[in-house]
Amino acid sequence: MDKNDTERLSKRVAQQFGCSRGEAEQYIEGGWVSVDGRVVELPGARVTPRQPVTLAPDASLLEITPVTLLLHKPAGYEAGLAVPAGAAAHASRSQGAPQAATLLSAASHWPEDGNRQRVLLRHLRNLECFTPLPTEASGLVVYTQDKRIARKLREDIETLEQECIVEVAGQIAEGGLQKLCHGLSFNGRPLPPIKVSWQNETRLRFALKGIRPGQIPAMCAAVGLRVQAIKRIRIGRLPLAKLPEGQWRYLQGWERF
Repeated sequence: MDKNDTERLSKRVAQQFGCSRGEAEQYIEGGWVSVDGRVVELPGARVTPRQPVTLAPDASLLEITPVTLLLHKPAGYEAGLAVPAGAAAHASRSQGAPQAATLLSAASHWPEDGNRQRVLLRHLRNLECFTPLPTEASGLVVYTQDKRIARKLREDIETLEQECIVEVAGQIAEGGLQKLCHGLSFNGRPLPPIKVSWQNETRLRFALKGIRPGQIPAMCAAVGLRVQAIKRIRIGRLPLAKLPEGQWRYLQGWERF
């Protein structure tokens, strides 16, 4: 079809519903506009004169507030600082590992999310991550558009307690659990006291602050254990809880780190 036979959706909405171009874009990005019965959230989408364009009866021009997303990252995905996130179709790769941000799509939104918020394309853009997690580890990762939360995580991540479940193999050295709690060094520096306990015969629970890359495997190796897997289940007061691996949910308004 010749592009000259089409027009921008935002222009069509503005003309058809008697609003400004800016308001038309707000309606579209808010998920209130449908073309041929399907919601279209891109103001630049092209439509023909014959295509029906409708505006939802409950359409609102209220500002779309920034969101924060909680992802259960599977092992094998990279989650680092300030990673741009978008739809899965725009997957990017770094050092051979796919970005965890590529899992943030409407299809991977947890169906049991208590937020009940409509998933918009706007929610999946301009996300930042200040809760890095090693590629080989799994667990809770936070992505946010909210500048207040971004600032808090940027400034406080070193002081927020993180809880990890660590699968280990091997025989722990005599007095090893006590050494894990206090008495080991990492990168030439003594480690502060850490809460470490057995969850079962093969799993240790670590609760620590200011964790460094490679710290937990090095600590375990120092007492005769080999790390098989690491799963982060809490950041501050925010638990991973029942969120399934590979899925995400919205941070609710009452939740705090």
